[in-house]
Amino acid sequence: MYQEERLLKILHYLKENNTMSIHDICTMFNVSRDTARRDIIKLIEQGTAIRTHGGITLPVLRNTIEAYRERLKYYSKEKKYIAKKALEFINEKEHYFFDVSTTISFLAEYLNKRVTIVTHSLDNIEILSEKKDIYVNSVGGLLNNKNRFFYKPGCEDLIKGMRFDTAFIGAASVSEDGIYYDDEEDAFIKQSAIKKSDKVIILTDCKKFKNSSYYKGVNWNQIDIIITDDKPPKNFMDIIQKENIQLIIAE
Repeated sequence: MYQEERLLKILHYLKENNTMSIHDICTMFNVSRDTARRDIIKLIEQGTAIRTHGGITLPVLRNTIEAYRERLKYYSKEKKYIAKKALEFINEKEHYFFDVSTTISFLAEYLNKRVTIVTHSLDNIEILSEKKDIYVNSVGGLLNNKNRFFYKPGCEDLIKGMRFDTAFIGAASVSEDGIYYDDEEDAFIKQSAIKKSDKVIILTDCKKFKNSSYYKGVNWNQIDIIITDDKPPKNFMDIIQKENIQLIIAE
């Protein structure tokens, strides 16, 4: 079960029972306490639940379940389509870089080929660790708890000693001068991986073309393929055509 599906069921439970403990989540979904804590943290960060002693409850006067269902309906389905299309670009026995991204986490879920993956994403590591035919390398270092990636000074030295057939990169926002992210360290790791990749594929849902963020991690002239769920606005289409980037609309 994907985390988004668990979170929706947790919110349904809260609507009926008002509170829910870590133990309740572990029992209901047969997951570890660490997984239950991550679910709780996610709901708190989204503002759809508030922390109580030993668990969570719904905020007062907020229609949180309906709001969460809307986000799930409009975004997760598109991200899954994008991930399934990206799967077509993965070949047996090749080496890939997997970025920190919800969409790329879906790609990790679907992946069933004998490949080597390098990633700094905690979620990717957790998902891929259960797949015996996939070799996983982590850059290691300190965990960024909010955005769930590892970073340490000098991690680029590890990446410099590698070559990737393809880097699959997400996006926090897409701007006219490149792809941006929330964390400087995260953007730095992406740029290091891109420089060592034969092909760069951006996976992003179309709403990211309307977002804004802080640190540029990808230049347009470094991108080979963009996989998204809808046709980008005209100003971005002009850039995509100018840079001779292959645009794929996942359906």
